[in-house]
Amino acid sequence: MTGIIADAIVVGGGLAGRIAALAVAAAGLETVHLAPPGPADRRTSALMGPSVTYLEELGIVATPPDFGEPLRRIRIIDATGRLIRAPETLFDSAEAGLDAFGWNFANTALAERCETLAAGLTSLTTVPHFARRVEIADEGTEVTLDNGDSISAPLVVGAEGKTSMVRAAAGIPVREHRFGEAALVADLELARPLEGVSVEFHYPHGPFTLVPAGERRANLVWIDEQPVLEAVRDGGPEALVTALRQKSEGLFGEIRPLGRAFVFPLMTLTVAKAGARGAVLVGEAAHAFPPIGAQGLNLGLRDIADLAATIDAADRTQPGWAEIVSEDYARRRAADLARTGGMVDALFRSLLTEMLPAQALRAGGLWALKLVPPLRRQAFSLGMGGR
Repeated sequence: MTGIIADAIVVGGGLAGRIAALAVAAAGLETVHLAPPGPADRRTSALMGPSVTYLEELGIVATPPDFGEPLRRIRIIDATGRLIRAPETLFDSAEAGLDAFGWNFANTALAERCETLAAGLTSLTTVPHFARRVEIADEGTEVTLDNGDSISAPLVVGAEGKTSMVRAAAGIPVREHRFGEAALVADLELARPLEGVSVEFHYPHGPFTLVPAGERRANLVWIDEQPVLEAVRDGGPEALVTALRQKSEGLFGEIRPLGRAFVFPLMTLTVAKAGARGAVLVGEAAHAFPPIGAQGLNLGLRDIADLAATIDAADRTQPGWAEIVSEDYARRRAADLARTGGMVDALFRSLLTEMLPAQALRAGGLWALKLVPPLRRQAFSLGMGGR
């Protein structure tokens, strides 16, 4: 395989990388996808309506989705115990004329669909190796693999997460901020089902969110101080169950963990631009933030959709077409990345702050969303990725 030449190389074996490889190949580029084997991703992804529509267009899910759990309502409960508290707020998809805001999918099922589609695309070659070195020059990108082979292409897509080699090779500046909080994720069985309602209990160090996963199952994302979550995780099953019962305020009866709980430190990551020198960044190579409002993979799918549109619009007979694509892509993505990253960061910090004016502003905002239908509809649009 030494010295393969392609139109595009996609680096990264996660969901964003898999979907990007499909989209780039479907846009007409001879594509090599570097997807080294790794452990199965047992998490789930709550994808909003526009993201689900895009997956339908790519053929990853059926219309309507033939797997996953619909998210029909979002319930927010202020459990901060502060002097100034927000009202309990319920967002119902029916109010927006929708059957559901989105769907909660198992990442393993999405990955399997991607593998099936990839096997049927003659323009897509999947290589089960790591990138050892990425070098970007005026004539294109060369990626050296862990087995010594190399692949060259005018366009390279970095989809390999927060420590992206593609981003570093392109010389794209990145800004990071690490929080003292972390996220605990686990699969649970509840005594009473969620029935299509995603429930968020807002606490001083972040939300405790239960996302419906079918029948009486739920996916938990609990944000709190990292030592608190690690102590709960390491304290044994009884300590975990006691903490879950307390945080859920007993609304769903007895809670039984299904498998292990995992703790992930939280950070924000933003880039100066999402593309340069024939390199483009998608997913967490371009942006990362706390899991608030289910924006992570949704934003990544908007990256991929804009990348495919940029490739479609490009004149690939021009010299330097890949650099033109990367610059055009960066322009297309700039506003969405700034808006979504700023919104999520502001929401998260509004929970953490002890300043009364900020608490009052947050509470007042939720009262307005509760009482003013036009504002609520605008919030629906923004939360679902409206441009």
